[in-house]
Amino acid sequence: MNHDQRLDARQQSIVTIAAFTANGDMDDLSTALNEGLDAGLTVNEIKEVLVQLYAYAGFPRSLNALNTFMGVLKAREAKGIKDAAGREASPLPINKSRIELGTEIQTRLVGGPISGEVYTFAPAIDQLLKSHLFGDIFGRDNLNYQSREIATIAALASMKGVNSQLQAHFRIGMNTGLTEAQLNSLISVLQSKVGKPEADNANEILHMVLSNSARS
Repeated sequence: MNHDQRLDARQQSIVTIAAFTANGDMDDLSTALNEGLDAGLTVNEIKEVLVQLYAYAGFPRSLNALNTFMGVLKAREAKGIKDAAGREASPLPINKSRIELGTEIQTRLVGGPISGEVYTFAPAIDQLLKSHLFGDIFGRDNLNYQSREIATIAALASMKGVNSQLQAHFRIGMNTGLTEAQLNSLISVLQSKVGKPEADNANEILHMVLSNSARS
């Protein structure tokens, strides 16, 4: 776990990779992917980020990003650059169902059981969140929870109309051990690499989360 006051170079690269995947900027994504590999992210770690983001930014953006990544890797290979593949995810546990695994992970990350009117209104979305997002995706162990939350926060911060989800994932990020300073560092990366409106909005939402936490 990184206890420094800022995100390290690998984590900062996850921010830009996720942000440009979510907003569909493939030119800047190509640069971010190169920077991420140069910073020490493995091929499989980056693939895992891009695969997870389909759950937040949609299949089209995820597939476009994966195609861009393939192009980056081919160009680097042509230059004689050998990037570390990294490890594959371990098989999911066989002693519990995907929904059991996902419920455990969701509860651990959120800090308690999840319930709400929307899940009663549409039980299928509750099952998909538990079994697929938190079971199938977050259950893959070749990318840690902090990295997944950094990617998710950066992606949500780069999209419009998802501030309630951004607020929730700032809280989850802190539950994984990300500090206020590290989250401010994430926002600084958004400010310098992605855009001021995205950073200003994320900063406002983070301050709201921190204020609510201080009062509770």
